[in-house]
Amino acid sequence: MEDHICSWRHAYLFDNWFRGLLHRPEKLFAGLLQEGQTVLDVGCGMGFFSIRMAKMVGETGRVIAADLQPEMLDVLKRRASKRGVISRITLHICDKDRIGVVDKVDFVLAFWAVHELPDTRAFFEEIRSITNGGARVFIAEPSMHVSHNEFESMKEIAKSSGFEIHSAPKVRMSRAVVFRAAARRH
Repeated sequence: MEDHICSWRHAYLFDNWFRGLLHRPEKLFAGLLQEGQTVLDVGCGMGFFSIRMAKMVGETGRVIAADLQPEMLDVLKRRASKRGVISRITLHICDKDRIGVVDKVDFVLAFWAVHELPDTRAFFEEIRSITNGGARVFIAEPSMHVSHNEFESMKEIAKSSGFEIHSAPKVRMSRAVVFRAAARRH
């Protein structure tokens, strides 16, 4: 499955200044992120969202930037250091089949990442195990790569894993949904 993962060298094609015009984190995550929260950025790449979310959660917040490729995290570390937010970011290398984060989180972002995972159900179950009550999970998938039916199937898997749909934001070039962690049954 690893050959399905986009190479870190290709990340420069979509992680550049132009993307800031298409995907503005401050607008996309308005009302979803709060100061002091712990955020997980799954498939963080070179930090386009991680760095901006680190600013949004403030000095008391934290972003866990998780990626399978150490080269992505190396670039993210350099970029975050230049922008003065590296102290708010924890770099985490994922396993091929699991994210491996155990900390409880308030917000999860998986932007153009879920379609690359080997097991969507395992992903949502793992995410559910680390989300705080009421946590939000923002999923965006590239519309040119993930069909409407594939996206609907992914949403059903998320719902069966303990999430309910919170909203369906408009995201350029993407199919997107925000889930809320449903109340846990005792």
